[in-house]
This record gives sequence, C-alpha cells and structure tokens, in this order.
Amino acid sequence: MPNKAVIAGASGLIGSHLLDILLQSDYYDEVLALVRKELPLSSKKLVQLVVDFDKLDEYKAAITGHAIFCCLGSTQKKTPDRVVYRKIDHDYPLHLAQIAKANEIRHYHLVSSIGADPNASNFYPKLKGETEEAIKQVGIKCLHIYEPSFLSGERKESRPKERFALGLMKLIDPLLIGNLKKYRSIPAETVARAMYKQSLKTEEGLFVHSSDRIKLLA
Repeated sequence: MPNKAVIAGASGLIGSHLLDILLQSDYYDEVLALVRKELPLSSKKLVQLVVDFDKLDEYKAAITGHAIFCCLGSTQKKTPDRVVYRKIDHDYPLHLAQIAKANEIRHYHLVSSIGADPNASNFYPKLKGETEEAIKQVGIKCLHIYEPSFLSGERKESRPKERFALGLMKLIDPLLIGNLKKYRSIPAETVARAMYKQSLKTEEGLFVHSSDRIKLLA
C-alpha cells in the first residue's frame, strides 16, 4: 500500500519546508495538503484539497494515510479575535487528531511551542498547552509534539519586529547554555526535518520534543 502523508498548514514557515521535504521523500508516495486556497505548486505526489476547516468532517473520507502533520497556527497580529485564534490553534488541530484516530492514521505530528502550559496565565502558552492536553486524550498510537523556541527563516510577509528579534537572538543564543539551551532560536527547516524523520520510526507512544531536542532529531 502506498505511503501517504497529510499536511495542514503547508503555507506557513514550518509547513512550507515540511511540504518540500515530503515531496522529495522516497518514503511518501502521496502528499495530501489541506489548504484554504491552492498553493502555486505542482508535483506528481501532491494532491491539494481546498477545505473549510470549520467543516472538516466533510473531508474525512479523504484524510487517510500513514501520518498527519499539523502545522496550523496564527499570530495575534493576523488574528486579533481570540475566538478565531482559538479555532485555528486549538479546535482545528484537535479535530484533525480525532479524524486521525477514527481513520486509524498511526502518526500525528503537532507543532506547538516552547512554554506550552495549560495552567499559564498568558493566553498564548495557555492555549498551546490546552491544545496539547486535548490531543493527548484522543488516543493516537504515535503522537509527536514539537515545542520549538523562536523560529528563524524567511517568511513571506514582512515582519520588521521579528527581524529585529532574530538579530537579537543571534547575539543571545551563544549565552544560553545548559538548561537554557532550549530557548535558543531554531530554524524552521530544522523543525520540519525532525518531524519528517520521526514519522519514519515505528515506536508507538507519546513523544514531546523540546527545542534543543528537536535540533538533535533533525
């Protein structure tokens, strides 16, 4: 049976790198990208399915395969409405996990964030933590959660503040040693490569990867 990967969030910083890796992979024969609008990309392996993420059950029959890679996410600048933000960062990933369970998809790979904590007082880490906990309860055979620190890489949109922060991180990173290593910035491509490599493994269970660990896995 052909190996099929499903990816959601393929237009994002990590997702775009991961999509390239999946399309070049000898392991995956088909890559199904769940998109809001078609990407300007073509490949014999690539199938693009334009979906309404509020109605994921309508596409359930197509969401099958070996692994789902969930790279969905937003920013407070792009999505100031916290209700909508929660749908993107919590509801959609959870719904995909539930479909994965129902369709017996063995692997689920979730991009979360460093500091994710359901008990946090800050909205962003609290939401990420709640998403992690909800997906853990679904009961997927092989669940990988990635908690990267500040992401580096070329984004499609201009983010001057982020470019400044990245420049600052280049100065700070060497000072972060020992237990602080996990706070060093990390290339988005490194996260994507780690996700791909872990999807090739056969171990079952729950795996939560801190930012410093992700670098070792890539």
